[in-house]
Amino acid sequence: HAAFLNRDDLLPDRVHPNTAGATVLAKTVYTALTGKPAGDVPNRAVSKWNGYDRLDVEIDGRRAILVSPKTAAPGRPWIWRTEFFGAFPAVDIALLAQGWHVAHYTVSNLYGAPVSLDAMDGFYTKFVAEFQLAPKPVMEGFSRGGLYAFNWAARNPGKVAALYVDAPVCDFKSWPGGKGKGPGSKRDWQLVMERYGFKTEAEALAYPGNPVDRLAPLAKAKVPLLHVYGDADEVVPWDENTGVIAERYRKLGGSITLIAKPGVKHHPHGLEDSTPIVEFIWENSANAKAKKGYAKQNTAAPR
Repeated sequence: HAAFLNRDDLLPDRVHPNTAGATVLAKTVYTALTGKPAGDVPNRAVSKWNGYDRLDVEIDGRRAILVSPKTAAPGRPWIWRTEFFGAFPAVDIALLAQGWHVAHYTVSNLYGAPVSLDAMDGFYTKFVAEFQLAPKPVMEGFSRGGLYAFNWAARNPGKVAALYVDAPVCDFKSWPGGKGKGPGSKRDWQLVMERYGFKTEAEALAYPGNPVDRLAPLAKAKVPLLHVYGDADEVVPWDENTGVIAERYRKLGGSITLIAKPGVKHHPHGLEDSTPIVEFIWENSANAKAKKGYAKQNTAAPR
């Protein structure tokens, strides 16, 4: 246990080690078994993901993923999946076929708290520089990933082309707090309290930094939003999250597109035909003008 003493950064949820924690664990075991000091551990791995080249790399002790297209579209556009990489991937796969990069950075169990945004800042700076990606990604937030996508975009409105969010959490009072229609999650609510440093629940409930409260910077920067949601979602009730965002964003003069799925609950994410989502992302990306000359020559969005 000595290697993890006072190292909360290695155990984000106080149970499971992150990439840096796993490395410390492996080195500790290696030294105990062999009596020799452990050397450096390679922090890059190459594999395939749905037929595309995937790179796993460690950045500041956290896992980052970059999936590259066969041929990059002009301007090297990319979409940043903030959570649940690989889940319901139709949109990501469609964009890869049309020359986009797909990226992910692991900040799980931090719920969009400032510490996660600090880590995302470092990831963005290093990734854009090393891989020469477009300076304005499209943020993609599924479920709780909405907290990361919105909060990072509100902090960095000039570095975001658009937001595509799907059944997104936009107010942690709704989920995991369960202070509205939904049941919430007691475990996750406790983690929210810890990650944000709230001393009391009253302090958490009065917090003014949820996505529903931080829309002005995005509206001022004219960042377009796309929300896909099930109108029967009982886990993340749409009216407490997407509905509030839509009303407030429009009052601020912001552009928001809503795609409702009648009778659909929290899952599945996405649409049976991903074309409307892919078209929104193309049209609102920083290099939208390149679409007509490139995307039509490549594979259409999968159903």
